[in-house]
Amino acid sequence: MITSLFEDLLYWLTDPAIMNTYGYLGLFGASFLGSLLLFVPMPYFFLVVIASTSSNFDPTIIGIVSAIGATTAKVMIFQLSYTGSKLMSKSAENRLRPFMRLVSKYGGIAAFLAAITPIPDDLIYIPLGLARYGRMKFILFTLAGKIIFTMSIAWGVRLSLDYISFFITDVSDTNGAILITMIFFVLAIITIYTIIKLDWARVLGKWFPWTLENGS
Repeated sequence: MITSLFEDLLYWLTDPAIMNTYGYLGLFGASFLGSLLLFVPMPYFFLVVIASTSSNFDPTIIGIVSAIGATTAKVMIFQLSYTGSKLMSKSAENRLRPFMRLVSKYGGIAAFLAAITPIPDDLIYIPLGLARYGRMKFILFTLAGKIIFTMSIAWGVRLSLDYISFFITDVSDTNGAILITMIFFVLAIITIYTIIKLDWARVLGKWFPWTLENGS
């Protein structure tokens, strides 16, 4: 049943008919829903490619619309992690505090780099939420990265139409997508558990003493 639901959703996210029927709104919806799929690397990528092959759509607008849809979903995931961090025990929060200070300084760079690559960026965004990184900075860095990434795809496809026909054939490998999702889900659980349980004062104290309460 799970496989069937995943297959239907993956097919919808990569169906060219979405663009023909709903235009930019369909691209926004697919980018939003695709980005809500935790730990799946860029499932709406192929729809961006498909849209970029049509002269009815502007690559710049494609990049912006898709980036806004993806960022909106990532902000929701970030906010859930941010809210969940407030439910941690006091001892866990104390252990996490040096990590939170480190993230507050370099979190924007991490969010931006995760956004401009096709990696499962939730592995970065969830820890940023747990560390209570600034919401507005997260939105700005993530949106900037997503715009660069999706616009690069859109314009790259538009300028290389004669060489990308293989992209718009059958792109839905459900079993592969499920396997990738499970692998990154396990990695995410390990990452979150490690972040919460690790003694960050000991880990960061030597190299980043300013992350400690009395560090300078």
